Amino acid sequence: MGKGRGAIITKSSNILGISAYYHDSAAALLKDGELVAAAQQERFSRKKHDARFPAEAIRYCLEAEGLRLGDVDRIVFYDKPLIKFERLLETYMSYAPRGFRSFVAAMPVWLKEKLYLKSVLRKELAELGGCEPKELPRLLFAEHHQSHAASAFFFSPFERAAVLCLDGVGEWATTSTWLGDGASLESLWEIEFTHSLGLLYSAFKYFTGFRVNSGEYKLMGLAPYGEPRYADLILDKLVDLKEDGTFRLDMQYFNYCTGLTMTNERFDVLFGGPPRKPEGELTQREMDIAASIQAVTEEIVLRLARTLHEETGETNLCLAGGVALNCVANGRVQREGPYDDIWIQPAAGDAGGAVGAAAVAWHSYDEQPRAATGRGGPAADRMRGSYLGPGYTSAQIQTELDALGARYTVLDDDALLPQVAQVLADENVVGWFQGRMEFGPRALGGRSIIGDPRSAKMQSVMNLKIKYRESFRPFAPSVLWERVSDYFEQDAPSPYMLIVAPVRENLRIALTEEQQQLFGIEKLNLKRSELPAITHVDYSARVQTVHEETNPRYHRLLQAFERLTECGVLVNTSFNVRGEPIVCTPTDAYRCFMRTEMDYLVLENVVLDKKDQPARRDHTDWQDEFELD
Repeated sequence: MGKGRGAIITKSSNILGISAYYHDSAAALLKDGELVAAAQQERFSRKKHDARFPAEAIRYCLEAEGLRLGDVDRIVFYDKPLIKFERLLETYMSYAPRGFRSFVAAMPVWLKEKLYLKSVLRKELAELGGCEPKELPRLLFAEHHQSHAASAFFFSPFERAAVLCLDGVGEWATTSTWLGDGASLESLWEIEFTHSLGLLYSAFKYFTGFRVNSGEYKLMGLAPYGEPRYADLILDKLVDLKEDGTFRLDMQYFNYCTGLTMTNERFDVLFGGPPRKPEGELTQREMDIAASIQAVTEEIVLRLARTLHEETGETNLCLAGGVALNCVANGRVQREGPYDDIWIQPAAGDAGGAVGAAAVAWHSYDEQPRAATGRGGPAADRMRGSYLGPGYTSAQIQTELDALGARYTVLDDDALLPQVAQVLADENVVGWFQGRMEFGPRALGGRSIIGDPRSAKMQSVMNLKIKYRESFRPFAPSVLWERVSDYFEQDAPSPYMLIVAPVRENLRIALTEEQQQLFGIEKLNLKRSELPAITHVDYSARVQTVHEETNPRYHRLLQAFERLTECGVLVNTSFNVRGEPIVCTPTDAYRCFMRTEMDYLVLENVVLDKKDQPARRDHTDWQDEFELD
């Protein structure tokens, strides 16, 4: 995106950022440079990872500020499709005649839609705004990694920082480095397609039987059950990794350039057989492969982070791109890297590109300054704790529940919070719905399912009876910010649940010699700490620090639970079942509540007991409604 003419904005400025058509589509609204609303399309459409034009997300962002589309000054798309098309053609030409089937599959979509994306966007926007295309605000395009970098740096608490972006691929870049200083963002260097850490990790997701676009948490969660037996093999055969973290992939083992799969027969031979079938049995092989690629990924990220520090001298690091959602790697960068502080964009994947694209227009095109930044505290960043989606009053909630025939009571917080704390202490599972919906893939106490971390059965109950997902997947702790170092080897804020930290030694339970000999999934049911529901098999946890400044009510609930139990931690998982986007509306929440074995549902000041609810009139099975991820 080129620069403007140093325009000084004298009236209120509204910039709409959009990401769409490739991965998680989203919309974000900047008002005078401040992020005031953002949401993913999937939350409204109820289709997970919805990549379609984000009409409902845009509509929400505008309505949240009382705006019409005509009130928007600029609309910015997070990607440059013509450059991406160039990359696609060059790749097919390089590998010709291989890849013909893939070429035939991809081209019609490109020729019909993506190549003419500007026209497609203008048509969709005009329809949404009820106007002619010529009446629309100016439409601009940012580069993909520029959007990632802007989403990381401009919304961080830092005045200066090094920026590292890692994903599958944008236009050409798969890894990019930047230097942020005030309102400027300078590109330093990049690694280009086909050499991609994101696609390497995706290849292993595919090979271990998980979905390419949604299985990263599964692969990362599976890794501690295995040993990195294949790490040397990966580095010997697949990845030529340099000391500075740059790398090249040996493409003879991969199929993503020319085929309809991620890996090929050579890859199968290397790892002793074909890919695991989705939903098939998980064996020790898959666990060891997961541990191996996780170890390699962490090593690459660490080396790149160290190199960027050496080159820039910066003491702060910002991260974005899909790989930045690898919270285990992030934890290692925080503990072992050379930086004083790191900050990760909470919507680090493509959804966050909408936020970054809008910021590119404000700071780079309009040349507007950044507001003064603070350091250290989580409230100092510009993501508002990521609570940027729709919120509902108790009155609105009651109206929706009445239409559903639900039975409930209404309590003020003085009565409600101690009651919920007691219910949790009695090992009940609670759906917790309050405030604005989170932006990004993590539930952060706005649309969460919560439980008692001291319960030895809570992980299994939540996985098998609430989430209906694989039993090995860990749950995250929400912890009072002021108490985080009492429970975890962590003294920095982690408000977005993007850092994995070890559980403190004094809380761990040593394993017997016999228990230490167990392998794989046999490790699952061993009690490892005084907080077994959130302690993974390697004594780690994906920490969310809860702050009074950004989520005061959830903070008060944690305080109420601590007063009752002397434990300032809760289990926190996203409010959804497997394959379902996180709930958005009270109706979504009630339906999820009724389809699972959740015990209680709290929506703002409205409390529902499962035992009091009428028999379901909606007999649609959730597995029929939502495609399993």
